[in-house]
Amino acid sequence: MDLKRRLAIARGDEPADRVLRGGRLINVFSGEVLPTDVVIAGSVVVGLGPGYEARESVDVGGRYIAPGLIDAHVHIESAMVPPGEFGGVVVPRGVTSVVTDPHEIANVDGMDGIRFMLEDAERTPLNVYTSVPSCVPATSLATAGATLAADDLSPLIESGEILGLSEMMNYPGVVEGDPDVLDKLAAFRGRPIDGHCPGLRGKLLNAYVAAGIWSDHECTDADEALAKLRRGMRIFVRESSVAQDLDALLPLVRPENERQFCFCTDDRHVPDLTGEGSVDHMVRTAIARGIEPVTAIRMATLNTAEHFGLLNRGALAPGRAADLFVFDDLREPRADLVYIDGRLVARAGRLIDRTPPLEASAGSPMSISPDASDLALEARGRELRVIGAISGQLITEARTETATIEDGLVVADPARDLLKLAVLERHTGSGNVGLGFVHGLGLQSGAIAGTVAHDHHNLIVAGADDTSMLRAARAVAEMRGGLVVADGDTVIESLPLPIAGLMSDLPYAEVGNRLERVVHAARGLGSPLDDPFMLLSFLGLEVIPVLKLTDRGLVDVERMQFVDLFVEGS
Repeated sequence: MDLKRRLAIARGDEPADRVLRGGRLINVFSGEVLPTDVVIAGSVVVGLGPGYEARESVDVGGRYIAPGLIDAHVHIESAMVPPGEFGGVVVPRGVTSVVTDPHEIANVDGMDGIRFMLEDAERTPLNVYTSVPSCVPATSLATAGATLAADDLSPLIESGEILGLSEMMNYPGVVEGDPDVLDKLAAFRGRPIDGHCPGLRGKLLNAYVAAGIWSDHECTDADEALAKLRRGMRIFVRESSVAQDLDALLPLVRPENERQFCFCTDDRHVPDLTGEGSVDHMVRTAIARGIEPVTAIRMATLNTAEHFGLLNRGALAPGRAADLFVFDDLREPRADLVYIDGRLVARAGRLIDRTPPLEASAGSPMSISPDASDLALEARGRELRVIGAISGQLITEARTETATIEDGLVVADPARDLLKLAVLERHTGSGNVGLGFVHGLGLQSGAIAGTVAHDHHNLIVAGADDTSMLRAARAVAEMRGGLVVADGDTVIESLPLPIAGLMSDLPYAEVGNRLERVVHAARGLGSPLDDPFMLLSFLGLEVIPVLKLTDRGLVDVERMQFVDLFVEGS
């Protein structure tokens, strides 16, 4: 629509395309809830107030009208469905835009993976804004399927398809001035560059922020968030399927600082999205915890839009995109009607037009053939360094445990919740296998395995015995990626993920059902965790403290170096 006609409609000289009448507008600029009509021309709001004629009138009957919600940081791949299916999950909940980082698939398929995500996003009405991965691979301490340097990312900058640079996980490289890291920061100067610096404090945090990185989504307590807030960082409060920081950080939000907070989901499985929700769940939770409703909605709309320079979204006002949702209860916002760019796209929890079936696909490298010898671990001491998994957190503990030894080999000891852990490299055929132990998964028998293993996405398996581990790993390799639960020689449940070993080509509802079955099977082996696979998937992420395992060995994340599995002198 040309500007001349838009102005004529705004003046009231021509009828609008659509008017939502009799609503109560959540005005995130003034902080008010205003009785008003919302006037739409094409994809844009052109007026607020009474007296407009329209080709279509929608009486919202005194219900609330809010700007469409925006997820500040999400890895769509973690939902195990591609963007076209992901939109069907979140849009009916009032989420009209997401800022996504496709670094999961980029670590498997490089630029081809990023292109796949960009193209598949065209299948959904959801506004999918992409910030490109900053760290592929995350570090040199693991083997990924691709390497992306600043020169590789330049074509995306020039094409205008991306917003900025996503989570700069290599915080040691930033603060120490690593040339490759500095090249990426320079290439994206003037664009949003988002952070990822768990636990960073003092002078090192000063250096990190001085590099032009002005947000972080890794804060797990209010003290850490306050230190970053004081240095001008925008805090992305996260509520993922495993890292649940909302309750810890909300007490920090006050009227004088709430404009520095946004909401994000980071990594969230389909059952959580279809059950609790996306950032809409965070808005409801924030209100229940005492945050004023307009403030909670602002944290999921205007704050995020302004951070990323999306100045046509995040609010409902003349000249802004007509992204909005209509709901009944201000204390518990649940979308009924959802509009994107002025078009009704969802009603009563469902998309009006479903996306067509997935046609494209991205390969799933699987250069691996697991063998029993891969899992054998000769005892070289009595004391082990053990990863202590923490429910609800990505960080781990560094524990020391006495090894259980049989016939000269160190084995799992499920009675002590001491499971064997293995990461098998699947991208290049190197044969790398990292071996370790984990406490906190809780399996009493059997094994779980998968190719969702942030961020390298090699094959990761944990179990109570080698036979079960080997069967689970082989089953994953045979179906070229996915999740498996095995006990002894029997595969109990599986979820194939043929798209890069990360995503399914099935409809999201079926993916959710199958994921719930594999999670239920894992819990049936004794795990008390809500989702053992989500926790397993982060035990190899060597950029989040304290102790992690990659295909190359056990990593002390705070020192960014390998450490021996056996404690010296034991």
